[in-house]
Amino acid sequence: MSSNTIKILRFGALEYNRAYKEYSSDEEMYLRSLGADFVRTNRGGLITFHGPGQLVAYPILNLTQFIPQANRRKSALGMRWYVKTLEEVVIQVCSEYNLQGSRSPHTGVWVGDNKICAMGVHNSQLITSHGLALNCNVDLDWFTKIIPCGIIGKGVTSLTSELNQEIKIEEVRPVLVKHFGDQFSAQMEDCSPEDLEKYLPSELNLTLEPDS
Repeated sequence: MSSNTIKILRFGALEYNRAYKEYSSDEEMYLRSLGADFVRTNRGGLITFHGPGQLVAYPILNLTQFIPQANRRKSALGMRWYVKTLEEVVIQVCSEYNLQGSRSPHTGVWVGDNKICAMGVHNSQLITSHGLALNCNVDLDWFTKIIPCGIIGKGVTSLTSELNQEIKIEEVRPVLVKHFGDQFSAQMEDCSPEDLEKYLPSELNLTLEPDS
């Protein structure tokens, strides 16, 4: 597989609280009353929470440039490879903190019976969107207001909770970027919104705002 260059616009955190995906209108109103935004989306998976203290990565990749030849026959095979590779990125990040991250029948990365990284992806002709949210020092109480990813009987954790010390996004970001590059055999480069617009297809019709 040839090496690719991945341009990094933002690997960062939301500055507000959001609940995502399929819930009833009454449940939506309840979450909004707690101060959360509520957004319905086309990614895979059920409801989750995004907020401060999560390292969020939403890669836009043309998977035909990354997936092994054996997995290019069908779109479904390519997406399974993609999710597995994203999970491996986070498993390797966890190992940097002496935590044993693992997969389960449910998508994402787990430490024991607690999910430490949620994933929900979407693709259009193997162009990816959405992605992952790794819990660094997020307020875990928000997850008690929902059934995260629709999985009953499982918990949610964070790097901070597992290590009993605050682990901030700024510390984890370069670790995740490194392992992302390793797993996707890609060179990782930071770029500005202005530079990124040169690389995105014009049909996406995206307006990117400069980082504040």
